[in-house]
Amino acid sequence: MKTSEYNDFESYFSLFPAATQQLLQEIKKTIKTIIPNADETISYGIPTFKLNNKNLVHFAGYKNHIGFYPGAQAIVDFNEKLKNYKLSKGTIQFSLDKPIPHKLIKEIIKYRLKKIEEKIN
Repeated sequence: MKTSEYNDFESYFSLFPAATQQLLQEIKKTIKTIIPNADETISYGIPTFKLNNKNLVHFAGYKNHIGFYPGAQAIVDFNEKLKNYKLSKGTIQFSLDKPIPHKLIKEIIKYRLKKIEEKIN
């Protein structure tokens, strides 16, 4: 499916097998517990949470993992807690065959909120 064929999280999630859809829904729910008022949008072809028109975090499904994109500085600042994950600049890969680290996701979201607030004030 082309990115132009979906414009919300649910239609994006529907592109994946049921097990992956469930994981994506769980990540969405985890993020919403921290930022219930964040805007849900598709940006760069993947689900994105925005706050005050600023990208907070992106996430996406893949064949063998879920990509979580909190930005390059988050990867640096959380490096110690991310040792068990495959990383690249601005990206964390959560393997589909291991539990999703919801507590860590919440910590990263709180961190990203703080960074956005620092830029606004």
